Amino acid sequence: MARSLSARAAARFDDPAARGTMAALNAETKVLSDGPVAPVAIVGGGITGLVCAFRLMQRGVPVTLYEAGDRVGGVIRSLRQDGFLAEFGPNSILETSANIASLITDLGLAARRLYSDPAAENRYLVRGGRPVCLPASPLKFFGTKLFSFGAKLRLLREPFIRRGPADVEETVAQFVLRRLGQEWLDYAINPMIAGIYAGDPARLSVRHGFPRLQALEQRYGSLILGQIRGAKDRKRRGEVSKQEAKKVSFDEGLQVLTDTLQVRLGDAVKLNSSVTRLEPAPAGWRVTVHGRDMETTAEHRAVLLAAPAYRLAEIQFATADGLSLAPLREIIYPPVASVVLGFRRDDVPHPLDGFGMLVPAVERFNILGTLFSSSLFPNRAPAGHVTLTSYVGGVRAPELALRPEPELVALTVNDLKTILGVRGEPTFRHVVLYPKAIPQYEVGYGRFKDLMERLETQSPGLFFAGHYRDGISLGDSILSAHTAAERIGAFVGSGNAAL
Repeated sequence: MARSLSARAAARFDDPAARGTMAALNAETKVLSDGPVAPVAIVGGGITGLVCAFRLMQRGVPVTLYEAGDRVGGVIRSLRQDGFLAEFGPNSILETSANIASLITDLGLAARRLYSDPAAENRYLVRGGRPVCLPASPLKFFGTKLFSFGAKLRLLREPFIRRGPADVEETVAQFVLRRLGQEWLDYAINPMIAGIYAGDPARLSVRHGFPRLQALEQRYGSLILGQIRGAKDRKRRGEVSKQEAKKVSFDEGLQVLTDTLQVRLGDAVKLNSSVTRLEPAPAGWRVTVHGRDMETTAEHRAVLLAAPAYRLAEIQFATADGLSLAPLREIIYPPVASVVLGFRRDDVPHPLDGFGMLVPAVERFNILGTLFSSSLFPNRAPAGHVTLTSYVGGVRAPELALRPEPELVALTVNDLKTILGVRGEPTFRHVVLYPKAIPQYEVGYGRFKDLMERLETQSPGLFFAGHYRDGISLGDSILSAHTAAERIGAFVGSGNAAL
């Protein structure tokens, strides 16, 4: 039976010290006509809003976090049922920065943190209807059947190809074709884009979707040379590349993180509270909130907008200069369905000795890729079983994600039978549809970033952070939250906005 992760997290952290800390922070709030109000309002209770709120409260800056739904965590949600653990959305966090590790430590979660099994480091790409292991070393690369001799030769030529004009915005497809050729686009980049963005390389912008990739070319003139030399720069900054970063989860899934953040924030979290209007006020910003059939207003020194862009676009932004959040609704969020299936181990002949597999569009399957969830972390499946998490839809095939659950399960099972040789029917199934899943940093995305910067510049005390601005991964969102907390902390502590 399903168990409540939130209840267990609350019990674990319901201690006198935590309550004392919350009481001290709440004592610092200012009281307006509608009740206690903290100097900082955070709109959106996903990972970005939660982490920023936690970091601000650590600084002694009280916050009020407004979440329109009845739970926090956004796309992060974990379900324990019948011995299986299903992740509704993301399955892990890439530990690319010390800020991510310190967050886990500061929350008291180090003992519950799990790193992925070192034996599950293989990554597979589907070619010819079968999973082929990506080569892990230069020697293995020259022996792999994944790429033809011509594609391997083209890679060796890459350091000698001239860099593109810095002022030209290319799609990922244009960039890869110019530097690596068609086969690399079809069998490496296309599936990678599907796995990261559920997107289309012919539409995504290198400048905005993969800024470091463009930076490597512009600085070093070559992706290969940039990877080698850039590693030294990352080490000096204390960063780890996403290819080398450790994959992190927790004993009961990623929801452990968001549940713990909610418990630590306590009464600062306001569920079922939808922000409908923002307008300048003498104290900073007047925030109108609709919840449970009543409307309230509160004044805050600063406001962080950390909800999805399409939600922010619904907020009435009442300023004299006529700027609006409405253009953010043009950011594309394609639908994606997560299909978590459990099978008897004997019914899956593949060793599942890796992170998972990605499926190129040219292979003409329905799924975008599959994570070998029970190989990555322990206790994701009961004894004698395995858990496979597949994704359907995205920009490649948005209509597939919208199919009824039985059809999604059937088409996923059919693909797994062909690719992995799966036999029999699943013993566990769990399907979740995200009608608006991942923001697409397509060509022209700069106009949205320009709008946000203009709003921040012309509207002191207004801040933006999250997956629509600073990168779509969980790690990116956590780092975005840290940066936002630093900026907001400096603002409310300055002469412009004294507490």
